Amino acid sequence: MKYDFVSVIDRHGKDSIAVDLPDSFSPYKRGVKLREGFDTVPMWVADMNFPVVPTIQEAMRKRLEHPTFGYFDPREEYFEKIIHWQKSRNGACDLTPECIGYENGVLGGVVNALRVFCSQGDKVLLHSPTYIGFTSSLENNGFDLVHSPLVKDENGVWRMDFEDMEEKIKTQKIHATVFCSPHNPAGRVWEEWEIKKAMELFKKYDVYVVSDEIWSDIILYGNHHVPTQSVSEDAKNRTIAFYAPSKTFNLAGLVGSYHIIYNSWLRDRMEKESSLCRYNEMNVMSMYALLGAYCEEGEEWVKEMRQVIGENVDFACEYIDKHFSGVKVSKPQGTYMLFLDCTQWCKEKGKTMDELLDAGYEVGVLWQDGRAFHGEYSIRMNLALPFSRVKEAFERLKAYVF
Repeated sequence: MKYDFVSVIDRHGKDSIAVDLPDSFSPYKRGVKLREGFDTVPMWVADMNFPVVPTIQEAMRKRLEHPTFGYFDPREEYFEKIIHWQKSRNGACDLTPECIGYENGVLGGVVNALRVFCSQGDKVLLHSPTYIGFTSSLENNGFDLVHSPLVKDENGVWRMDFEDMEEKIKTQKIHATVFCSPHNPAGRVWEEWEIKKAMELFKKYDVYVVSDEIWSDIILYGNHHVPTQSVSEDAKNRTIAFYAPSKTFNLAGLVGSYHIIYNSWLRDRMEKESSLCRYNEMNVMSMYALLGAYCEEGEEWVKEMRQVIGENVDFACEYIDKHFSGVKVSKPQGTYMLFLDCTQWCKEKGKTMDELLDAGYEVGVLWQDGRAFHGEYSIRMNLALPFSRVKEAFERLKAYVF
């Protein structure tokens, strides 16, 4: 491979909560201690343990050579890069700079969009399992969450339950939804017919759509991301979609996302809502990071990264099936996260989720409690690590946990 996805980077002391765990990390509160002789493998928070594509640092380094960092407007190149990226990867042929708006982060943007669509106390439809960030952000801002559970088909693939969605929209008078595509934490890359059917339902009941597509570059095994706004003219005009280079290129610490809105009325309302706090402003280095990411080398890097993630997912799912009796996992089609179902294992072994999680923490496997994602016996695991570390983690789980 051209780029480095093999080196194990020591991130300690380099501003990473993935390895320099915060005091709020729940195992610490329970008194869990790392066993002697074990180091930690960060598999919880959703960032990568790979070095970024070199063009990102090059673009930032070049800008740092100039000694001023005052007020600024986004460069024309910023919009050109996003338009090219969206056209080449997602087929967005009619995207213009006017349709692109800056957001400090996708979660803040989702909240702003819901403020355009809703009043505090209004009900918002989400699929479960549900990303923990949606839960905390929406509840903190006074929205009432209504969950429509995804269901697994005969092949173990997560699917939307359209009957349940319609019943809840109709009976609970819902007029806004947060749609996650690809889905986090289930890892589903929705097929075009699924998105069309969902959008037809939302049109029928006049439900506005907030579409989180931050994972749209991390698609595995030949699957294809279908932008929510692309499936119909109505979908294009009732949807506010969010993207970012942060998940794709591991730039979360730099802060910087963007929305795409084709409907001019929604665009004006979103611009106003986003401006109210006076802090939804771009960072100049974040802009240059995007310029360095959204380029030909960035596309090459993403292609190799997806191959590495796919190989890690293949290994992990096969290993679980072979060695972790009573643990089930639906193989993700996108993202770099696994969502384990440990229901059978816990019940057969008479173990609680805390006991299971802590057994992993004790041998350095820093995985994430899935209960906050509405998975009663679930664990979320990050596989964006060099294969040697993924292999080490699963061997520890086999020897000491499962």
